[in-house]
Amino acid sequence: MLKDKDMQLSIYSVLYNKIPENHKLKLLKDVVDFSFINDKLEKSYCKYYGRPAKEPELMVKLLVLQYLYNLSDEQVIEEASLNLAFMYFLGINPEDDLPHPSLLAKFRKHKLEGNLTIDEIIVEINKQGVEKGILKSSGISIDTTHSEANTFKCTAERVMKRLAKKIFKTVEEECGEVPKEINQDIPDYKEIEDHKEAKATMKSYLEETISNVEEHLESENIPKTKRLLENAKEILQDPKFIEQKGVRSIVDQDARVGHKSKTSHFFGYKTEFMITTEDRIITAVHVGNGAYVDGEKFDQLLELTKKSGMTIDEVYGDKAYFRKPILDKIKEAGAKPYIPVSEMAYKIDEDLYSYNKDSDEWFCVQGNQTVRKVHQKKKSGKQSYKYYFEREKCRVCPLRDQCVKGTRVGRILDVGINTPEFYGYSQEQKTDEFKVKYKKRACQEWKNGEMKNFHGLDRARGYGLKSMGLQAKLTALAVNLKRIAKILSSNKSVSTRFIVIYFKIPNENLHFLEAS
Repeated sequence: MLKDKDMQLSIYSVLYNKIPENHKLKLLKDVVDFSFINDKLEKSYCKYYGRPAKEPELMVKLLVLQYLYNLSDEQVIEEASLNLAFMYFLGINPEDDLPHPSLLAKFRKHKLEGNLTIDEIIVEINKQGVEKGILKSSGISIDTTHSEANTFKCTAERVMKRLAKKIFKTVEEECGEVPKEINQDIPDYKEIEDHKEAKATMKSYLEETISNVEEHLESENIPKTKRLLENAKEILQDPKFIEQKGVRSIVDQDARVGHKSKTSHFFGYKTEFMITTEDRIITAVHVGNGAYVDGEKFDQLLELTKKSGMTIDEVYGDKAYFRKPILDKIKEAGAKPYIPVSEMAYKIDEDLYSYNKDSDEWFCVQGNQTVRKVHQKKKSGKQSYKYYFEREKCRVCPLRDQCVKGTRVGRILDVGINTPEFYGYSQEQKTDEFKVKYKKRACQEWKNGEMKNFHGLDRARGYGLKSMGLQAKLTALAVNLKRIAKILSSNKSVSTRFIVIYFKIPNENLHFLEAS
């Protein structure tokens, strides 16, 4: 049952006067309204029956404090029982009781991401900031950062060994013992020098184990074992598993190996987020496994940003976001992209060729120009353009041997369907305006470091994609509130500065002043 909020202050509330006026929690409490959380979650509680529940607003605020100060469930409850600033932010009296730490875990699991998502909370608070004139940014940047899984990655052989052990343990718990017909002698894969042979041996043994368990035990009597067997089958059927590109841990089966560079790898998750360039406020967050491709959820993140009421005039990103669908989406939103050209999408040597978009002609370094264009569609579905240079000029060109191959008379330039458009982007990026503007993207790297170094986003707290998603979004919410408090503090300090007023005294009054 969701009880009515007690708005009566006790005599001990006078202690809150000790909190400095510029304390970030006091600034946030007085400006940001969290009451919408109770309204959103009201229907998920029984109105008339059951014990009075801790209000959702209080629980969300506790989670904010937890991620703001990088605390555990136990630590945040203990700190909130002693810290006056915490109590004031929570909206409770100093003598009020706080929920048991276990309730935080239950609230995260059963209430959040069901009736109310962290995405909605982030959008609502950002919207409040825009409506109150606190947030005024018009440019956004997008990027990803990685988080290590809360476990280590195993080889395929070790994963299969752990699966077999887990099956035997679960069978013993449900049946009392493992039937003698089931072979529990797990092969020692470490003694097999050939890794391919070791994988094949372990796979064969695990498949045999699954088959024997299903044959000698009735599935109705072993529900936990049955679920475990289905899970083992799914892992073995995944072609990426044996190649060590799929599941690498039994504990965290959602984590994947990702690439930071050609030589650097990590095992865990990727968090992609949009951030305003001036105010440095995160507007939208998406979490995928380590193999997530940057930009896959660009449309979704952009829509969440729009819901916040943010004005989007400029969009910044790295080369991974230089893709036709993303560029078109930015154009559709009425914004201008500041994204470096990707060599994979645009393969024209600008030292040899230049393009005139008005006449739709290419020019080579020797001054020859194209005279004809042919549209091509290949069997694979890919489309391209073929531009034909003037033959007679190619015939007498001093670079003919390097440029024209085979029996051709004139040079033919084969370009992608989007190459003429991409050429325009490449020319814009050579301007001083682009170089100066693109420096704004540095805010993203700074925010990555803040979340990972001070708020625990460098490593997953729990296991699985859902847990990691909740962690990343709560971290984003916490750093947003911290940033809003910083802006409020700056505005407050500016407004309280002394103002010097100069009075101009007319010349005719000077004699009177001297005489007096």
